Amino acid sequence: MEPTISIPQGWKYPRFTFGQRTERGVIIGLKYYSEDTLLAHEFGEGWRYVLLPDKNCEDEEYHLEDALELLTPQELKAQIEAEINKRLRQVELLTHELKAIPGGIANG
Repeated sequence: MEPTISIPQGWKYPRFTFGQRTERGVIIGLKYYSEDTLLAHEFGEGWRYVLLPDKNCEDEEYHLEDALELLTPQELKAQIEAEINKRLRQVELLTHELKAIPGGIANG
């Protein structure tokens, strides 16, 4: 079963979703300030996105929907390829380490 998220009636639909990569980081959360709230009167109605600029850091950033742009297909491809290459190097190093274990433990 595919997980679903329900948007309350009267709220606008978000332009972005969880896990999408933007120029400022990966979207890890969403907030909505509906028009009938103090927060909306103070900061404006609409979606706020919680981004993780660096997956190795727990500092989050909050951005308005209009302040975000998704990566271009070329940027997204380059970013994913860089992550794949990094992991391939890690696998190579671990494989080398495994083969270096004496006594045939790694071969069994």
